[in-house]
Amino acid sequence: MLRFRNKIFLLCVLISSFLQANEAERAVVKIINFSQLPDWQEPWKFSQVTPGAGSGFVIKGNRIMTNAHVVSWSRQLLVFRYQDPQPYRASIEFIGHDCDLAVLKVDDPAFFEGLTPLEIGELPAVRSSVTTYGYPAGGQQISYTSGVISRIEIQRYSHIFNRHFLTLQTDAALNPGNSGGPAIQDGFVVGVSFQGNPELENAGFIIPPEIIHHFLKDIEDGYYHGFPDAGFNVASLHNPAFREYLQLPNGEGARIDYILEPYPETRQLIKENDVLLEIDGYSVGSDGMILYKGNRMQASVLFDNAQHQEKVPVKIWRDGTEQSIDLPVFANTEDRLSGRQYDTPPPYLMIGGLVFTELSLDFLRDLDRDQRSNDAELLYQLFYRNLQDEDSSRAKPILLSSKLNHPGNIDLRIPKRLILTHLNDQPIQSMQDLQAALQSPVDGFHLFVFSNHMMEALEVENADAIDQALLKAYQIPATCRIHDHE
Repeated sequence: MLRFRNKIFLLCVLISSFLQANEAERAVVKIINFSQLPDWQEPWKFSQVTPGAGSGFVIKGNRIMTNAHVVSWSRQLLVFRYQDPQPYRASIEFIGHDCDLAVLKVDDPAFFEGLTPLEIGELPAVRSSVTTYGYPAGGQQISYTSGVISRIEIQRYSHIFNRHFLTLQTDAALNPGNSGGPAIQDGFVVGVSFQGNPELENAGFIIPPEIIHHFLKDIEDGYYHGFPDAGFNVASLHNPAFREYLQLPNGEGARIDYILEPYPETRQLIKENDVLLEIDGYSVGSDGMILYKGNRMQASVLFDNAQHQEKVPVKIWRDGTEQSIDLPVFANTEDRLSGRQYDTPPPYLMIGGLVFTELSLDFLRDLDRDQRSNDAELLYQLFYRNLQDEDSSRAKPILLSSKLNHPGNIDLRIPKRLILTHLNDQPIQSMQDLQAALQSPVDGFHLFVFSNHMMEALEVENADAIDQALLKAYQIPATCRIHDHE
């Protein structure tokens, strides 16, 4: 009798697991994004509209969760139910490019009929098993792969490039098209498939529940603010002589190395050479790492758990004493040019056929490898100039992206990709500066000064005539496109 009951129990478990798997796969959707990307070298242009495939899954509130990179630069979104050929139109409700997550809504409420939304679980343990669901390689049928969580650590999120967040590494096969699909364990979503690494074999990466929960909480007020930053960098503090100099009583704590310029609130509370001892109850080691849910990782994960403008309790060591501080944290938008940009096409302004735009990571990535690696000036301006002072940190370098030839500007011998430092005797540190300086010509001329000290001039009336002729010849919609945030 006991053996019979055990068989019944095992059968019930198998049936329950089958039903859970069936519910999960029905909640996974295929996404087709018809996208159109801008041309960062010739910023008035766009590429052709091209389709791309990805995955997503239904969550509560009749919404679909997916990756931001699956739906970026979208002109039209179509979603498909499990084993259903009918396309449904969808649109982006919220998108977080920093964490590579997005939530979609579907025009037709009938799309969600009979679908059970998936619930977000908790951080899985290393060596535990997960199953990923999705539509890789544009396949028509759903695909399943199983693997184990092999590592949990902070990794760069390639979609935005200049952000690092908590990441799950798995040996489950993840291919193009899997992006946005769920990783499921015991019926709960424990991650969203989002990127690979060509340098590693049998390694895919998953956005963990901490990041998903943070994103969903952030959008509850109807606006996505983004993940906050503490506003400082931490350096290891292993040197016993330095620790003795700082009068540290034990081996814990890492040194505050640098405070970012766009964070005046942080600068009022934290000083360079303070020692970070504790964050939100977690002890910080001399290497700047903490033990988080059984995993050794960078302490920044604790600031990522907070929302924009929240305060995080920290303990520091300063002048031989321990101090407690409630540190406010803020989403950082000042460094947008050093990361990938989305949603808004690049700005530009044309003066006599000279087309100026912002120096950005996207601009550099559009260059070929030789051009990019040989232009040390641009690399410095984009990645290192902001470390000097507050004015430099807020500057948005403007460069000559292209020159459209016309008989009226044929004598101008200006190499492309030079930084414009002054126009009409006014310093240029943003597109708004450029637009304002354009209204103040000097004795009827526009005077240009570039970073290599090259100077050039164009007569205002001639420059206007050149631009009008080029607009027609190149079918350019306008002489400028400048956004509010420039």
